Amino acid sequence: MKKILITNDDGFESDGLKALVDALRPLGHITVVAPTTEKSACGHSLTLTRPLRFIAIEDDFFKLDDGTPSDCVYLSMNALFEENSKPDLVVSGINKGSNMGEDITYSGTASAAMEAVLQGVPAIAISQVYDKSPSSLTKDSYKLAQKVIYDIAKKIFDGDFPLEERKFLNINVPFIKEFKGYKITKAGYRVYGNDAHLHRNPRGEEYYWLGTHALRHKENPSKDCDLSAIADGFVSITPIKLDMTAHEDIEKLDEWING
Repeated sequence: MKKILITNDDGFESDGLKALVDALRPLGHITVVAPTTEKSACGHSLTLTRPLRFIAIEDDFFKLDDGTPSDCVYLSMNALFEENSKPDLVVSGINKGSNMGEDITYSGTASAAMEAVLQGVPAIAISQVYDKSPSSLTKDSYKLAQKVIYDIAKKIFDGDFPLEERKFLNINVPFIKEFKGYKITKAGYRVYGNDAHLHRNPRGEEYYWLGTHALRHKENPSKDCDLSAIADGFVSITPIKLDMTAHEDIEKLDEWING
């Protein structure tokens, strides 16, 4: 039986996590290790300054006390799985909201998949785009994402993982009911603003609350990025690699520094 490790960055009580478990349960044995609380935008962070503890919720379902998504994958590989019996697939999600363009670098959802491929296990990050706000997502909103992740995982198990080592699939599902198809995409060019809101507490002390940015992006003529695919109603699948070297600039930089 195939072994699937599931995690997320929205916390162990997330509707998206439950939807993901339900979708993949027919394909293998599920182990869930998820953060105790929401860890959105925590990036690829590991907890090094305090101890971490698995808390069993039910059989093969754990929350990691104050851990990050990367902690969940890292510790699971070392504490829950034998060295010669790692999971066949790690799936992170279903995230509440998109993870596209440069947001991938912020994303706890994507970072869990990064940690999995660093550990030598194929991985998928999957996110459900919402309409206007996170509150627009209900339990029924994940039905298309459930179909997508089931079909992709089954295709992997029936054949093989389509990417080389240290690469993972980043999937974003549009907020639509009918399946229009898949587009294989590049990571888009997000256009960011500043959504920091200044407030005062009852004692008059200032504090800031960071908001979320609208899904604006720089269009390219071929419209082959993840943000364009979602805007057109398609499921976006982007191959992501961990090597962030700008290979095309090495020769120019060498000439600049040594020329």
